[in-house]
Amino acid sequence: MIARARIKYLGVSAQKTRLVVDQVRGKSVGEALAVLRYSRKLVAKDLSKLVHSAVANAQQKDPKLDVDRLVVTRATVDEGPPQKRMRARSMGRIYRILKKTCHVTIHLDVLADGKGGLRAAARR
Repeated sequence: MIARARIKYLGVSAQKTRLVVDQVRGKSVGEALAVLRYSRKLVAKDLSKLVHSAVANAQQKDPKLDVDRLVVTRATVDEGPPQKRMRARSMGRIYRILKKTCHVTIHLDVLADGKGGLRAAARR
């Protein structure tokens, strides 16, 4: 792992976010940003910012790093705590509204060679 970026308490459900993250996982940064740019899902804009943040973190660690060789090696979406809201209903009742949140983490790594193989990294 060269760099990592996280976004916490994203105001979209984890299920909807996973649909977009699954399209990005395993792709190079350029391809991932292109997929996110033309995705019709609203969460794609937030994920695009997250990928840009991960690239900036990688450049901060190593200024000589070639950004074109970076690959999204790991992308996870975890559920966050729901925001609980109430809505008045008929006959004095109240219905609960759960506004779901999620946490997204993206890990970037460098391609070892031009053939698409990733740098050997110890997996925990």
